[in-house]
Amino acid sequence: MRIRVLLFLSAVSLFSSVAVLGQTTQPSPTPTPAVDEPAKPSPTPDLKAISNKPVTAEGVVETAIFIYGLGGGRPRLDQIRKTTIEKGFTKHTGADGKVQQGDYETSIIRSSDLYSEKIRMDRNFADARYSLIWADGKTTGLYSTTFFTPDDAVVRGFEDGIFRGLEGLLRYKENGSTLELAGREKDLGVEFFLIDVTDKSGRKTRYYISVKSFQVKMLAYEHNGVKYKRKFYDYNYVQGTLVPSHTILYADGKIVEDTQIKSISFGQQVNSELFRTN
Repeated sequence: MRIRVLLFLSAVSLFSSVAVLGQTTQPSPTPTPAVDEPAKPSPTPDLKAISNKPVTAEGVVETAIFIYGLGGGRPRLDQIRKTTIEKGFTKHTGADGKVQQGDYETSIIRSSDLYSEKIRMDRNFADARYSLIWADGKTTGLYSTTFFTPDDAVVRGFEDGIFRGLEGLLRYKENGSTLELAGREKDLGVEFFLIDVTDKSGRKTRYYISVKSFQVKMLAYEHNGVKYKRKFYDYNYVQGTLVPSHTILYADGKIVEDTQIKSISFGQQVNSELFRTN
């Protein structure tokens, strides 16, 4: 796709304004440092006009970040999502057909990038209750009070959920990932920008971003010959940031994970001891 210099300059001007957008939503009960000057409001970009012109990968993703922050972009996402507490219900189907389902709770302390993030997921399945912790650049398992090394498939699935999720796109710059525009594609009448994100570990994920709304509707990747797709449904704004409340993961066309968020909040106090791995 031929990229015009004029578009590039206008895109730079557009996204430079993101940093000074208004912050109208209170992040949480937890106090946050005050900024030196109040951010000034900025008009929402004309998404239809943007999508009808030649675009760059960075232009598409930066517009998506703007939308996910309800017009506040990175500054709002960083401000609001200092911590996350998410609770929901998940159903997993193994390669052997075994089904595990139950409640889960995910706690996150945000960092400068996903590699230094602290993430803990507590899984309460009927036949297995354990936690997975991402801290210090590795995944550790916790059963009751005993730490253990999860098997490779569990670690890969957990880390794919981190680095191949929405945050892998929204924080591509912080993660040192590269972007590539792979064109456009229509599926069931919906047109998408195809954005390939490759992180520092070599993981490549394709994001399907709606040309109309600039929301991520699906992502896809491949591992050991297995083709995975994760679809996102039922978007809502939570504390001024965009969140899908339902996701489904497919492996070679079969559902292997179905997750629904029951509640999610940002900015509440999270005990750092939850992420201890020894």
